[in-house]
Amino acid sequence: MLKIIFSILAASSMFAASDTVDRYSTQDLSAIQEKLSAGHPTFKSQQLKRYKGHYTMVAHRSATGSSEVHEHEADLFVITAGEGTLVTGGRLVNSRVEEPGELRGTAIAGGENMHYAPGDIIHIPAGVPHQMLVEKGQPVTYFVMKVTGQ
Repeated sequence: MLKIIFSILAASSMFAASDTVDRYSTQDLSAIQEKLSAGHPTFKSQQLKRYKGHYTMVAHRSATGSSEVHEHEADLFVITAGEGTLVTGGRLVNSRVEEPGELRGTAIAGGENMHYAPGDIIHIPAGVPHQMLVEKGQPVTYFVMKVTGQ
């Protein structure tokens, strides 16, 4: 699974503004995961680096968060720890604008559920409602690539 993450990082560096190749070792990612999970936050993330057309981050959830729509960014998740349910499609319940191009809600109505587990790679196109459901006491950590300008 970590080989997948390294492949994605290596591929993403081809689009960076410079010719610098970035590498995050298993130990680097484990340290980030440990730091993010400290204090049991509902959601915490650490941006790794911004590139032309995308950026990378590691995210950790210890509870279900809001439903969301990114109008101009696609998400690519690589689940590194934990499992749960991802709801996609449908429509946001109690939708509000968090900031331009970013909508949040309390749930998703009419969406489809899919189980996720370590090693899964999930692509969510821009404009698609989604929400990670996290079981109590079953946190999830995942590598994220946000593809901008969609």
